Amino acid sequence: MTGGERGVWLDPQSRAAQRENLATFAERALRLDQAGVVRLRQRGDGMLVAWFATGFDVLASRVVAGRTAPTDLCAAADALLAGLNSVAADGHVDPGFAMDSAWRGVLPPDAGFVHLDDVPARAVLDLAQRGASLARQHSSAHGPPASLLDQDVVAVTSPQGSVGIPMRCVFALTAMGFLPQSPDSVGDDEVVRVRATPSWLRVDARFGTVYRRRGNPAVVLR
Repeated sequence: MTGGERGVWLDPQSRAAQRENLATFAERALRLDQAGVVRLRQRGDGMLVAWFATGFDVLASRVVAGRTAPTDLCAAADALLAGLNSVAADGHVDPGFAMDSAWRGVLPPDAGFVHLDDVPARAVLDLAQRGASLARQHSSAHGPPASLLDQDVVAVTSPQGSVGIPMRCVFALTAMGFLPQSPDSVGDDEVVRVRATPSWLRVDARFGTVYRRRGNPAVVLR
């Protein structure tokens, strides 16, 4: 990396896998928003986190092995995908023009989440399929009704606290491909992990994580 050079450098030990992971994330983001913006932030452990605002008032993230310069940058999803399709020999990915001004809202904290419980992944996938059927029946030109999106479809209670998981999070998980698309691909022991802080709900699935602001998400996501 030369001084001042902007971009993403994928881990050389697993470059093909990391390129596929990040490309899949960008592709899913583009399906939801053709003008979507992906935010990339460096972590202190040699990993970077890709973020996308899904349009469900839910943030999606996926961790990839690599580094980015600057340590926090925003790129158009289509430009990032184009860069991932032409990775340089040294692993450099050109993310295109800076899109930092297009990102709205804050990100959840890196730490402080308390594990509340695990939910069977098959149950979440079943909820997603039933929710999609209802959405097709009741959607308008503006998408699924807010009453369906805001409905808590899973209640999680533990000594550490209680939260409801709204359909928004379930839709975001499946739309970003964070859960396998077929029940046959989900093992009986596969779970979706639910964590929370007083301000954020976090749901971890096999291929990524979604975050939902508790309280009024519109304050930070719009």
